[in-house]
Amino acid sequence: MRISIIVPVYNVADHLPRCLDSILAQTYADIEIVAVNDGSSDISGEILDRYAANHTNVRVIHKENGGVTSARLRGVAEATGEWIGFVDGDDEIEPDMYKRLLHNAIKYDAQISHCGYQMQFADGRVHYFYNSGTCLEQDRISALRELLSGERIDPGLCNKLFHETLLQGLIQNEVVDTSIRITEDMLMNYYLFAVADKVVYEDWCPYHYIVRSGSATRTKMNKYIIYDPIRVKEIICRDAVKEIQDDAKRAYINTCISTYHSLLCAGAEYREDLRKVRDLLKQEKEGFLLLGKKRALMAWMISCMPVLYKPIYSVYCRYFQKQKYS
Repeated sequence: MRISIIVPVYNVADHLPRCLDSILAQTYADIEIVAVNDGSSDISGEILDRYAANHTNVRVIHKENGGVTSARLRGVAEATGEWIGFVDGDDEIEPDMYKRLLHNAIKYDAQISHCGYQMQFADGRVHYFYNSGTCLEQDRISALRELLSGERIDPGLCNKLFHETLLQGLIQNEVVDTSIRITEDMLMNYYLFAVADKVVYEDWCPYHYIVRSGSATRTKMNKYIIYDPIRVKEIICRDAVKEIQDDAKRAYINTCISTYHSLLCAGAEYREDLRKVRDLLKQEKEGFLLLGKKRALMAWMISCMPVLYKPIYSVYCRYFQKQKYS
């Protein structure tokens, strides 16, 4: 069974060879790489063409810039594999990642097989998510609940292997909003998990997420960073089946709280955005009962006592919050 690895590429020339080499080093033999150059202005396209000339299992697509989701979907449309995975062009993977993911998919008759990942920093620090060694089988509803809670299932696409029928359905139905730039992985995962009968998760960490200062999630606060995560959870709330409606609403409220916290730390220029996010929270007061006591108290104070909440949270950020990912 062939595995197609989709690699969206945008201005990552310094990291791209390491990424491609790690995929070419996979111990599973029948792998094709579909690399999509999403309008790069550096030499990423030249690097891809050179790899394609030297490796028969590397195919390159050059397109105008349209964002990572459009690049991934274009790659899926061109893929020939029965199974499909994603690797970002500035990350890398360990040699046995896809062999082991496929083994689990076949063993447990699952349409999605996924694992943990490790976050690597320039100073040598490594954080594992979560590397417990546990193996978990889940049906559609339990997997969606875990995805929305984020406790064990990471919302990223790149530590997962999908049966191609799930993704072909996604393309044919044209449900994915390609304008979303932040937490776009979460939305695509939701659609894929929602049509998978069975999911298997083994918690080891062969995917290496390389933290770069210029990556989309680590740039200065902007409208996409503020509102895209909220938009994604709104879409999921509208689409969610009855069994997970409370889970979706809980995820939406928690995202509003987290966004509000980010805006508090971002400065006075985001005062209007603070008000807008607080207004969204105020509309969800009945849903505060779905939260744990600490988060419910946060939501209530943000909604009803924002003037008091700001200095309290500022002190917490300054003296108590762990800066694990800076």
